Amino acid sequence: MPGIRVVADSACDLPEELVAQHRVTIVPLTIRFGAEEIADVGPKEFWVKCGQSPVLPQTAAPAPGAFVAAFRQLAADGAEGIICVNLASKLSATFQSAEAAARDLDGALAGVKIAVIDSTSVSLGQGLLVLGAARMAEEGKSLEEVAAYVAGATSRVKVYGVLDTLENLKKGGRIGGAQALLGSMLAIKPVIEIRDGVVHEESKQRTRGRSLQYLAHKVVEAATAGHIPELGIMHGDATDIDRFVDLVAPGVPRDKMLIGLVGAVIGTHAGPGVVGVAWIEPAI
Repeated sequence: MPGIRVVADSACDLPEELVAQHRVTIVPLTIRFGAEEIADVGPKEFWVKCGQSPVLPQTAAPAPGAFVAAFRQLAADGAEGIICVNLASKLSATFQSAEAAARDLDGALAGVKIAVIDSTSVSLGQGLLVLGAARMAEEGKSLEEVAAYVAGATSRVKVYGVLDTLENLKKGGRIGGAQALLGSMLAIKPVIEIRDGVVHEESKQRTRGRSLQYLAHKVVEAATAGHIPELGIMHGDATDIDRFVDLVAPGVPRDKMLIGLVGAVIGTHAGPGVVGVAWIEPAI
């Protein structure tokens, strides 16, 4: 079916069934475990490999050619316009690769326009933007309408996470505004926020249980105020994810939760056991 098609990178952490249902094209980042390089790895396989690998994984942005190939294929399939929503540009060169691809194809796809947007977010924060764009495309909205929605919604995306370790963020150089946490990293289970595409310290809690309770309280408080129309919950193979879901359930109905594993891209930097939440506040 022709119309507007949506492209994202693999940092968006949307479950495979939603990707298929909404016909989203995913361009994967590359994951490295030492000398081993993997172009595309599912979240379950990734967390198994993390448990077996003696080294921490690393990520690399896709080359512009990967986006060129995706854009060309969608145009060949009859797309009338393409919107590409990418991982925060302050955390990865993925957005720049997509922009370069769009420039290279400018005027070369028989009138098919490409809009590339920096989500300024990660994981299901990015994923909810992608999902919103796909739903609008299915409703027959124009490329300009879809792009305007995504660009306007980026400032309303909220992403918080409880980390079980800071080692991955530290080694990957993505510690950002949470640098002050490193001095006490052994004594705390921090809560971080992704704001304006950068990692920030949100709270210091002494135990994981308190961190999860703190995060759940933030969610319930925001939901009670009407700020959470749909909640994304993501985790890095966390054994206590069901307990966390129970903690937020008083504020968010189960049918308004999107729950999934953190994939390889964000998992590389967030580390095992991470539990995160994401939502898009309604426009005023």
